Amino acid sequence: MPKRSPFRYFKTSPEVIRLAVMLYVRFPLSLRNVEDLLHERGIDVCHETVRFWWNRFAPMFAAAATHGSACSPLNQDRSLSTRPDDRTNGTAAPAEWRGLCEAWLPSALR
Repeated sequence: MPKRSPFRYFKTSPEVIRLAVMLYVRFPLSLRNVEDLLHERGIDVCHETVRFWWNRFAPMFAAAATHGSACSPLNQDRSLSTRPDDRTNGTAAPAEWRGLCEAWLPSALR
């Protein structure tokens, strides 16, 4: 019996759901910030929808992460990083954001 997709009842594409959850987890953003970022890309979702996706799909994405806590944004322990590391990571965030958008969003939404 084939395994059913966990996204089968959602109108939104899995790529957009993954992007929203990843943004919420990886960057220090609020649900409303994620809503605003998606809106700038032409994706109209409510912050409560992002919260629902987080509650539903974050455990699945965390289980799918195979690189351990060093590479998985769902398992990062920010207390282990130093202040200079935080500054370096903060300057790299815009470039990482552009890369995430290019990788996760369909070309029609760019």
